[in-house]
Amino acid sequence: MRRRLLIALTVFAAIAVLAFAVPLSLTVATSRTQQLVLARSGDADRFANLAAAASTAGDSRALSDEVGRYHELYGENVLVVDAKGATTANGGANMEDPGIAAAVAAARRNQRPHAENQLTPWGAPTMLIARPVGTGVQVNGAVVIEASTARARADIAQTWALIVLGGVFAMALFTLLALTLSRWVLRPLAALSHAVADLTATLPKPRAESLAAAHPVSIARHHGGPPEMRAVAESFDTMALAVADSVDAQRQLVADTAHAMRNPLAALMIRLDSLEHAVPANAANTFRSAGAEVERLTALLDGLLALASAETPAAFDAVGLEEVDDHHCDAVQVVADRFDAWSSAYAAAGQELHVSPPIGHADVAISADVLAQILDVPLSNSCRYAGTGAKTVLTVAAEPGWVTLTVHDDGTGVPADEIDRLSTRFFRGSTAVSGGSGLGLPIAAALAQARGGTLTVASAHPHGLAVHVRLPAAESA
Repeated sequence: MRRRLLIALTVFAAIAVLAFAVPLSLTVATSRTQQLVLARSGDADRFANLAAAASTAGDSRALSDEVGRYHELYGENVLVVDAKGATTANGGANMEDPGIAAAVAAARRNQRPHAENQLTPWGAPTMLIARPVGTGVQVNGAVVIEASTARARADIAQTWALIVLGGVFAMALFTLLALTLSRWVLRPLAALSHAVADLTATLPKPRAESLAAAHPVSIARHHGGPPEMRAVAESFDTMALAVADSVDAQRQLVADTAHAMRNPLAALMIRLDSLEHAVPANAANTFRSAGAEVERLTALLDGLLALASAETPAAFDAVGLEEVDDHHCDAVQVVADRFDAWSSAYAAAGQELHVSPPIGHADVAISADVLAQILDVPLSNSCRYAGTGAKTVLTVAAEPGWVTLTVHDDGTGVPADEIDRLSTRFFRGSTAVSGGSGLGLPIAAALAQARGGTLTVASAHPHGLAVHVRLPAAESA
């Protein structure tokens, strides 16, 4: 993958350098060509003026002297002819050269000079600059300068060499940056790949049915990419299948254990009930305590099974917590139902249960049965532990995308250092003096989290406890 990334970055860098260097080189060559043409065109115009003056005066000695000095000074050939094509002054020009003859003929016909080709370091050694002598109406001769392009071509070559050196330096800098960038990008990926591979090697192999079920959604098979990414995807697929198998195995183990232990416990309870009439009076309390412990152990097994099901989203349908066609409900209606169901229990405990004024409708993305199961946990805790005379209020509040249900009481509450531990498995607050397995709030929290919500516990002012259940609204889920 690093090689591919380096190749891609290098190609992009080369394109960027060429996109800058090539136009710059062409611009330099064009500018130097125009500079040479303008300079020699000025000289040709000057000689044309001198030739016109010599033709008027009938004396061409001054013109010949000027052409000779120009040839000696610059080493460039100059030819001046009259209206009939006869040589007036010649500074080294070859009259038999076809190029010079063609330039003279074109100038005598007063043709516009053609655009000179752009010079290059490997271009022609000379350039012909021709001008007519006389006005635009009457042509009295022609001037041709055979200009040397050596210096201009050398300047162009020097500038192009600097541009090439700059491009090479830029490419070296871009390559260094590409190496640094590729290392920075790929080092975490390499570490992740090794870590996932090492972790996958320690996991049990996925079952054949798991592989067959996961084949349609395999990341490694349905997404392309370099070999390193495919290797990570394959390791991730294997790890995900192994983790899913482990979760299913854990849930099945809990369910099988609870089921296997429930039958002996039920048989033990039957035997204890059958022995009740034969228990002596002095052992009655011990007998009742044994029966209570058996009932508590049975409730603990049921709670473990419920917690395992709540923490495994794939198991919800299997245990009947979700209806296939009913994934939302009206929270206000569920709260009203729970109020009716718990009012008598609160009255028997010497407490009050109230519902805040309804807000109309508040649809949440959860079934009524699961929401009732979540609310029953804080209601049960409040009824059992808030204390005589406590007042509990059920509240429903809506906000964009969310619905919050609160069970608030003004009872004895829980010490501040125990608030964060109430949703921990098997933890029971110091104020819970009787009953309870410490699994109620963890089960309710797992049910809420599995559906994209949260369950939080907070102290109430001045005393008491508040449980907030925040769930996604049905329209936003």
